[in-house]
Amino acid sequence: MASELLQLQWKFSRMIPKLIQKAHELGYEVTIGDAFRDQRVHGEFGVKKAYGAARSQHKRRLAIDLLLFKDGKYLTDTKDYAPLGLWWEQQGGAWGGRFEDGNHFSLAYQGAE
Repeated sequence: MASELLQLQWKFSRMIPKLIQKAHELGYEVTIGDAFRDQRVHGEFGVKKAYGAARSQHKRRLAIDLLLFKDGKYLTDTKDYAPLGLWWEQQGGAWGGRFEDGNHFSLAYQGAE
């Protein structure tokens, strides 16, 4: 049987294509930013090393940063991500716009650390 973390990673991986499709439906073009933060560079989950949070879900492969573009312009303001972020929350995701990281999309869950 797969571990709880692996099952969550599988679930999250199935959600990502829907997120990107929704971004396109909303008129955005998308490129991918951080999807995984290697523990050799960023430290293990719970350890702060380099940039990012010690408990970053990127370290667990449960978060992705999407870079949105409209009319060829890269959007950097969290409010520009709100339509997609609010939709993502309705799908069971957690949106980084709640902590001024608008391009951050992760899996919302209450699991073991």
